Amino acid sequence: MELQPKEYKKWLENIKHKIKTAQFKAALSVNTQLMELYWVLAKDIVNKQQDANWGDSIFEQLSIDLKIAFPTIGGFSRRNLYAIRQWYLFYSTVSEFVPQVVAQIPWGHNRLIISKIKNTEEALFYCNATNYNGWNREQLEIQIRNNYYQTKGKAITNFENTLPNYQSQLALETLKNPYNFDFLGLEENALEREIENAMVTHITKFLIELGKGFAFVGKQYEIVVSENEYFIDLLFYHLQLRCYIVIELKTGKLKPEYAGKLNFYLSAIDTQLKHSQDNPTIGLILCKYKDKVEAEYSLRDIQKPIGISEYKLTQALPKIFETKLPTVAQLEMELNTIEDNLNK
Repeated sequence: MELQPKEYKKWLENIKHKIKTAQFKAALSVNTQLMELYWVLAKDIVNKQQDANWGDSIFEQLSIDLKIAFPTIGGFSRRNLYAIRQWYLFYSTVSEFVPQVVAQIPWGHNRLIISKIKNTEEALFYCNATNYNGWNREQLEIQIRNNYYQTKGKAITNFENTLPNYQSQLALETLKNPYNFDFLGLEENALEREIENAMVTHITKFLIELGKGFAFVGKQYEIVVSENEYFIDLLFYHLQLRCYIVIELKTGKLKPEYAGKLNFYLSAIDTQLKHSQDNPTIGLILCKYKDKVEAEYSLRDIQKPIGISEYKLTQALPKIFETKLPTVAQLEMELNTIEDNLNK
């Protein structure tokens, strides 16, 4: 009997998925064992330093001996052994054993977190967020720099009244306030269309800032209602929430009428695009700033789920950059050069 191409392809994809799942579980298991080893090693070092009154010279000698005994294993440099001890001391205040979520993220992520974060509650939050979002080290560093912990889930919404509880909680966790759009390289007085175009140009970084699960559908997405054309600023589909997300971008202060217009767009998307298996479409107004009371009043009697968040843009750029969209790294390099020249 000959292979049926479609049937074989489907079967092959299933096999590949099982192999990748097994690879992931194996990698996670190895990483967890490594973190547990580091924990025990650090605990032994701390206990020995306390009991025998050994100083930091133990790190140099231990590094040499471990490298000789295990020449093919990395991670035994003096610097890394010292970092392992600091990591252990940081988390041992809250747990006798390495916390499960800490053991599930790579050592490089762990070192980054304890070097940037000073309290364990926030550190554990970033460990959980890394696991949930699948961040690499660069993405994790961006989120720490942008104060993800302080902003996550702080958008003003009416989700509790308009969404089922399980979806409401996930939606609240997904939206944050404020969003940081410094990577766009735009001035504070940039026009809505300029910001919109820059978002699409830097779509990968924009999606990272929004968070895990956002899939880009379109910019200035056209909908027709009663033969009239309307254009949605940005349309996304969220893979975890299983719904469309409409984003309206405003360069000034929030106005109450923005919520009414967005409510109209949500009705149109629910009618024209939403499938029967999809959850209700969610709206998000991104504005430069908002009055908390006005925002709450704007959403109070609206039955569609809407959130209101602020966004930040670079406050000022040198004139030489006005016609460009430099990356944050490029801008910092140029500013450092200017500062060095001024200090000479």
